[in-house]
Amino acid sequence: MTQGTGALSHLRVLDLSRILAGPWATQMLGDLGADIIKVERPVSGDDTRGWGPPFADAMTGDAATDAAARSAYFCSVNRNKRSLAIDITSPEGAAILRELVPQCDVLVENFKVGGLAKYGLDYDSLKTVNPRLVYCSITGFGQDGPDSGRAGYDFMIQGMGGLMSVTGEPDGMPMKVGVALVDVLTGTNAATAILAAVMHAERTGSGQHIDMSLFDVSVASLANQALNYLVADRVPGRLGNAHPNIVPYQAFATADGHVILAVGNDSQFRKFCDVAGLDGLADNPDYATNKARVMNRAALLPHLEAAFRQQTTGWWLDQLAVVGVPAGPINPLDKVFAEPQARHRGLAIQIGDDLNGSIPAVASPLRLAATPPVASAPPPRLGAHSRDVLRDLLVMDETRIDRLVTSGVIAESS
Repeated sequence: MTQGTGALSHLRVLDLSRILAGPWATQMLGDLGADIIKVERPVSGDDTRGWGPPFADAMTGDAATDAAARSAYFCSVNRNKRSLAIDITSPEGAAILRELVPQCDVLVENFKVGGLAKYGLDYDSLKTVNPRLVYCSITGFGQDGPDSGRAGYDFMIQGMGGLMSVTGEPDGMPMKVGVALVDVLTGTNAATAILAAVMHAERTGSGQHIDMSLFDVSVASLANQALNYLVADRVPGRLGNAHPNIVPYQAFATADGHVILAVGNDSQFRKFCDVAGLDGLADNPDYATNKARVMNRAALLPHLEAAFRQQTTGWWLDQLAVVGVPAGPINPLDKVFAEPQARHRGLAIQIGDDLNGSIPAVASPLRLAATPPVASAPPPRLGAHSRDVLRDLLVMDETRIDRLVTSGVIAESS
């Protein structure tokens, strides 16, 4: 990957993270121009390479070839990165990484607490060779506390951190969100923390250790639900598609499907009632204000549910759009990417790939006018850049690289 003109093109990141949260953070930095060196195990690479089908690459049945392949899951979080396949458990492999650290601004890892210390790759060891290093550790529960030694995965954190307690139908089983949302939010928060620490390092010359916890992020992301509990000392429950603090703000069944109604103020409620033919409802003191509607939710909803069943989803969307009342469909993914707005914004993109011609991707949502993010490189094959990284950054000669390949310390992919 060549140095570009992105907002972060002056940064180099050593990415020792796997799965989702860490790779999500580093992909965000890579989209903005940072040089991301993804460190992977020589034989199996990032766990998500095998998390399929579907796969972007054809599976051959050859173990070595298929290990280097790219699942759709892997591709979703690993574009704009260079793959260095190196055995950090070997003394020489760990030593090579320590040689790379002075060439890097940021290191991201998601090993268990203390797991990298035995290789001399923990923050205390590396800050001596690069005092400006921003070192971001991502774990399930953080670097300290009674649960710090536990492994943490998105699903269990969604449950333990409270998200599942407010997700699902009131009388049904608690449900997780349909994507690994805590991982995604942790990655996004990690990218923000990394950029803050980089700015501090540029100003002071001092790096720092960032302690990112999935559990912390899960609780912090409960937003109004967390404050509803802390303010009222009342445990919120599951409301299905309804909202705890706004009414009506939920999905309704129509004559042929469903529609989401998102009334955000009393004026919008009045406009909705006019469209729905619910004369006088907006003047009723039990429903005239949002506070009253929340308090009288059970009495109000049957009126709305009966009205919605009289017309089709398309009719409701058309009529509510005319009067400016927020409403929308519940789209499956084929219709998401077919939405005129999605097409206009270019949310589905293709990244050129030497092996397959191109690989599909979702565009970055970061719209910077002067330095927009660019999906310039496809997710890498395992070890595709091992030789380049060692030759370019450490000025390592080809004879030594060949020896490292032969001994299994590094791996490379054609």
